[in-house]
Amino acid sequence: MMKLKKYEHTIYASYIGYITQAIVNNFAPLLFLTFATDYNLTLDKITLITTINFAVQLIIDLLAAKYVDSIGYRRAVVAAHIFSAAGLLGMAFLPGTFQSAYAGLLVAVVLYAIGGGLIEVLISPIVEACPTDKKEGAMSLLHSFYCWGHLGVVLFSTAFFKIFGISNWKILACIWALVPLFNMFYFSAVPLYPIVSEHEKMSFKTMTRQKAFWLLMVIMICAGASEQAMSQWASAFAESGLKVSKTVGDLAGPCTFALLMGTARAIYGKYSDKIPLKKMIMGSAVLCIVCYLIAALSANPLFGLAGCAMCGFSVGIFWPGTFSTAAVSLPNAGTAMYALMALAGDIGCSAGPTVVGMIANANEGNLQTGLLYAMIFPLLIFVGIWLLHKRAS
Repeated sequence: MMKLKKYEHTIYASYIGYITQAIVNNFAPLLFLTFATDYNLTLDKITLITTINFAVQLIIDLLAAKYVDSIGYRRAVVAAHIFSAAGLLGMAFLPGTFQSAYAGLLVAVVLYAIGGGLIEVLISPIVEACPTDKKEGAMSLLHSFYCWGHLGVVLFSTAFFKIFGISNWKILACIWALVPLFNMFYFSAVPLYPIVSEHEKMSFKTMTRQKAFWLLMVIMICAGASEQAMSQWASAFAESGLKVSKTVGDLAGPCTFALLMGTARAIYGKYSDKIPLKKMIMGSAVLCIVCYLIAALSANPLFGLAGCAMCGFSVGIFWPGTFSTAAVSLPNAGTAMYALMALAGDIGCSAGPTVVGMIANANEGNLQTGLLYAMIFPLLIFVGIWLLHKRAS
């Protein structure tokens, strides 16, 4: 196979990698009602699809910390795209080949979840290792492609269903599978650079004894929680709390949230040399607190929706910025650090919406109360970044 020599190809393949992760995380939820009808599934079985997806990704995060270095980055990242493609194709074909259509669907979910989990662990250190001039900007721009992928999945899928009918969703699943299939070959040809050389690599025991490591883990949990606490509840909050229609709720909620989150990452990717990362994260944390306050306390639906939307912009830098901060704080930690930070981020993604839902449930279903308490997450990010830089100074 022809080898591509320029590191820009590595960056482009990494962008497509994050688009792939957006596909595997966001395509199936668009079909939940279709699955319920076609396969006669109850709500609890539908919910299990999302639970298994993220549970498998958490397991992969843990396993990757131990095994990726021995497998090798190229093999692992190519395998990630094979699993992603197999899962998307499996959605179309496995339910019809298993005695239980639901069992076939879950096998497909496990396959693409393995791919998604590996992508999450591998892509950030691959880009960090590239000889780019603006490391922090490159990381931020990289993570913006998850947002563009999310938007693309929702908008392209919606257009496809409108034109060809949702009954043809299996064809669309095969179309989406072409993205990881292409990137599998692309990643086979691009140059990959050493993450950390063996003689410089920090041992796992040494890494976990660093106070900075545990502080970064807390920040990463809060980064995932800050993002998903609003993102996952945005549509429901817009409908129930702000009394807007389902269509307006979806467009002004998740879609606008993802658009502005991607915009924030792209902007910082361009201007990272002019804005110190510490100031960007701390300023974003303050903005995030304000957005949660506006969404939770505003009686005006317009202001409430603006709070939801701007929250997407405010959380944009948290995830990639924490990765970049970790790369500077613990430069020799290697794959294990990236894998465990991905794990922490996923824990936060699960914990944030759960905290909001539990507090809302304890307050007669009032989502605004749940969102008010979620301010603790950006507040902890602000304090965590301040403590990290105080230690470093």
